[in-house]
Amino acid sequence: MRIGIAAIGKVKERYLQQAIDDYSRRISRYCRLDVRTAQEEPFVDGDSQARLAQLRAAEGKRLLALVRPGSHVIACDLAGRERTSEELSALIAGLAVSGRSDIAFLIGGPRGYSPEVLARADDRVCFSRMTFPHQLMRVILLEQIYRAFKIDRNEPYHY
Repeated sequence: MRIGIAAIGKVKERYLQQAIDDYSRRISRYCRLDVRTAQEEPFVDGDSQARLAQLRAAEGKRLLALVRPGSHVIACDLAGRERTSEELSALIAGLAVSGRSDIAFLIGGPRGYSPEVLARADDRVCFSRMTFPHQLMRVILLEQIYRAFKIDRNEPYHY
């Protein structure tokens, strides 16, 4: 199984990068993991809606360029379906069993996704109705992927 995470923007905080590295190492026991980053477009408060759409489009092209052809794409999106950890585990396991073992999770930037990115997504998952910084969302996503593998294998989860 291959799991890719494509995200907008760099992780600047050392403690978040340490958590990303830790979960990446844990997940590597279960699958091939590839965490990649696309450049965030600079913006200023007061940018017009048209300008924000241009920024989302530019980021969207970069984000989609990080997705392998044939990947099952899951966008982390506030408009997506909320799932429990068990449901996410079942989704990942179900995709693997059905021959869709190449999964790409997307994490958009602070202005959201372009329509092209949402059109490419095979599924959307909402981790919470709360908004998280995209750097922190990487840690949350990796933790849930790790938990999903532990659930699927009936292994104890202790952190």
